[in-house]
Amino acid sequence: MLKKLNAWLHLWLGLISGIIVLVVSITGCILVFEQEIKSLIYPWLHAEKTNGAAYLPPSKIHDEVQKAFPQNEVHSIWYHGEGRSAHLSLGSDSLVYVNPYSSEILAVVDHEDFFHFIRDGHLYLWLPPEIGRTIVSWATLVFFVLLITGIVLWWPKRWNKKGIEQSFTVRWKARFKRLNYDLHNVLGFYALIIAAIVAFTGLMMGFSWFNKTVFSLAGGEIKPRVKAVSDTTLASNTVMFNQVDKAWQMGMTDIGEHNKDQIIVHFPDEPSEAIYVCVDMYMGTWRDVYLDQYTLQELSASNPRIRDLDKATWIRRMNYGLHVGETGGLTTKVLYFLASLICGSLPVTGFLVWWGKKKKRKKSIPVKRPKVQVV
Repeated sequence: MLKKLNAWLHLWLGLISGIIVLVVSITGCILVFEQEIKSLIYPWLHAEKTNGAAYLPPSKIHDEVQKAFPQNEVHSIWYHGEGRSAHLSLGSDSLVYVNPYSSEILAVVDHEDFFHFIRDGHLYLWLPPEIGRTIVSWATLVFFVLLITGIVLWWPKRWNKKGIEQSFTVRWKARFKRLNYDLHNVLGFYALIIAAIVAFTGLMMGFSWFNKTVFSLAGGEIKPRVKAVSDTTLASNTVMFNQVDKAWQMGMTDIGEHNKDQIIVHFPDEPSEAIYVCVDMYMGTWRDVYLDQYTLQELSASNPRIRDLDKATWIRRMNYGLHVGETGGLTTKVLYFLASLICGSLPVTGFLVWWGKKKKRKKSIPVKRPKVQVV
């Protein structure tokens, strides 16, 4: 009875969530190599560095971009590393890419490019964000249950040579029906671990209750969020842009520990606002640091260093990197790509398995023929 219930759950949950799993998996495949593809096709992501050239400070780049676009406000600058351009946002539509060694404007592009379209599909199914995010989150939960019921269905009845061969081998020369079954059953098993990681981390991002539960079970203590505020009573004759330049320099020398040449710095809009610096962009994680605008002291709202994290906070901090396959470089990206491709195929092969059994049942129903009386 439990086996029948498991099979029933796997079938109907798969049919209900199939199209969503297909869309999310295929868009995820594309997004795995987003940065690598962009680096190949977008020349403005690269910046020529002359001998002995160093990064220009944020204030210098801010002034040059502000001169070119006086009608727009520059709020932050993202330095992407040696030999790469820096970018700034102009409102909600355009991104300005500049050479961080010369402040030369390399390109102004619409941020709603092909990858933005794919990301909207992955996160929201191209629906309004609030509606799409809810549907994707619940479909992810269903998919996680499907992985559990799937491994129960896959489990060999006998762990002999024949049972092991059927469970771990795709018979490529078999008839279509058998081949399709193996593609669903065997490849689904090989993608199981990565698929479970992707689903679990997706649930961490999709449901706050799930995130808080995992955090608590890992030993974390949920605390109220601390707001980053500068002490305006200490305001003096300091110039905000000079302070931002100093904070940027501190971020690359004293604060950051990993990939020090990759940094985001934000220009405060209010006297009480802290200077935001993002450092340690490493393996899909990052560290948010807030500095007092006047004293440049690190505020309590800042994230701790990676090496100082407890287990629960580490799980939260590494969640995004684990979800997108950044934790192991190119190797894990290739594995995530293949696993996502298999996950995208499972609704198709699963539907064909179900459809084939349905047709077989119809054929097996005997047809009653009318009796003919011979006179």
